[in-house]
Amino acid sequence: MPDEPHDHAHPHDHDPDAHDHSHDAPRWKHDGVRVITGDKLDPNTAQTPGMFRQAAINHARVGAQKIWAGTVAIEPDAKTGVHHHGALESVIYVVRGRARMRWGERLEFVAEAGPGDFIYVPPFVPHQEINASPDEALECVLVRSDNEAVVVNITDIEPVERPEAVYWVDPIHKHP
Repeated sequence: MPDEPHDHAHPHDHDPDAHDHSHDAPRWKHDGVRVITGDKLDPNTAQTPGMFRQAAINHARVGAQKIWAGTVAIEPDAKTGVHHHGALESVIYVVRGRARMRWGERLEFVAEAGPGDFIYVPPFVPHQEINASPDEALECVLVRSDNEAVVVNITDIEPVERPEAVYWVDPIHKHP
């Protein structure tokens, strides 16, 4: 019916009475879904000592407007430099290995995550990733809330020697 609103948006004007969408095919062919294969990740992204980041999804590669996604690898028994990601929120998904996260003004807090676990890093939180395994690489997928890879490396933090363990719980899931 011509007076009903469409349930999809088009970035161009068209006659609302014309329901032939064949003119969209070329646009969606090149501006639609993108597949970035694992062997085509881009290492030309912001780095922090001790880790190796590669971009999969960003503005330059696919035109992303609101997210950045990629991978990170940390060698066995290695730790990264202390850093934060400015105003961006970050999500880390652990694919393989054991991640030990330290965070805070003096890296005074610590928690661990394993395969299948998600880690949330709020804006401006100084943090450090550590591969808690002495013999297995830590491999993770990263997603950030903007299309640029903001990384602010911090060199003037004096970490506390014994950080306080913090358990990731919420009001529904209490720590045993």
